[in-house]
Amino acid sequence: MDRLHSDPSLLVCPAFTSEHYRASRTLFVSATITKEQAAKSLRLVWVTTNEDLCTQWQQQLTEDTRLCAEQELTAKAEATCLCQVCQLEEETAHADERKKNRFKHTDIMMHPRPDTNEEETFISDFALRKIDKGHFVELYYWTNSSLEEALFSYSTRDNEGLIPSEQDGTTVWISTAASKPSKHVVPDRFLSPVDFAQAVPWIIATLEEHDWPNQRILMLARFWGAIMTHHYWNSNDQIAQRALMIYQEEQWRAWHMAVALGNGAWDLSIISDTVLAHLFDHPKTALIISFAHKIMPSNHAFDTYCIFVFVHVIDVL
Repeated sequence: MDRLHSDPSLLVCPAFTSEHYRASRTLFVSATITKEQAAKSLRLVWVTTNEDLCTQWQQQLTEDTRLCAEQELTAKAEATCLCQVCQLEEETAHADERKKNRFKHTDIMMHPRPDTNEEETFISDFALRKIDKGHFVELYYWTNSSLEEALFSYSTRDNEGLIPSEQDGTTVWISTAASKPSKHVVPDRFLSPVDFAQAVPWIIATLEEHDWPNQRILMLARFWGAIMTHHYWNSNDQIAQRALMIYQEEQWRAWHMAVALGNGAWDLSIISDTVLAHLFDHPKTALIISFAHKIMPSNHAFDTYCIFVFVHVIDVL
């Protein structure tokens, strides 16, 4: 049906009895039909046709109104969707920016500069960067010795330079301290039970502050809790205690590697007594104890290079 472009109700019926419509009337005139009857028939045809056109016009107006309303709703929905997409992109970009430049967005606590590490904990920038990325990092960074070292570094260092670092396909600038480990870092296997017990609550709090998934935080809390409640923990046999520390380090490191490779990790909190028994009987455990006694007369005297060489030699055994 052809679309109407004007309102047919505004049209006026022609005077079919006029001289202008003689030719039209002649077509209807016959022996039984007069000129007046022919004009009346033409008028009836015009009126009927006009009424149909008026009905079509009203239907057309109704349909146009419906289509206009639908188009307005569609336009509003698209505008709302576009606004939401833009808002989501802005929030994502803002979250990425906060993540890449975490120190710039750290909330400022309105209190004097701290003189000790008791009320507020200062942790190594290097360790925090590892935590942000979800990488393995030694528990040493949450021991009292490392916390004091971080506080001293915070209190004495000047404005240090920045170096570029690749992160999520983009280059970000990080502090020099965040790019290198501590010179005094101690592998987990050499930690004393006291240092280990001191470090666990601090690292759990750090994981929570850095938005690690609750499932992983609970698993690690149970894992380290299982380590400290294992019967090797309070054993008088130093080999048993050291086997427990070696097990903790190897399992946590392997778990991180499995996560990074996408092969799927496992529940660390389930302690493998078979692996522990193997470590207990392995000669390298006794060697580690002997070496630790020689180079670590105290918690503060530690030769990093010797430890590095020794650990790699032991791992070959």
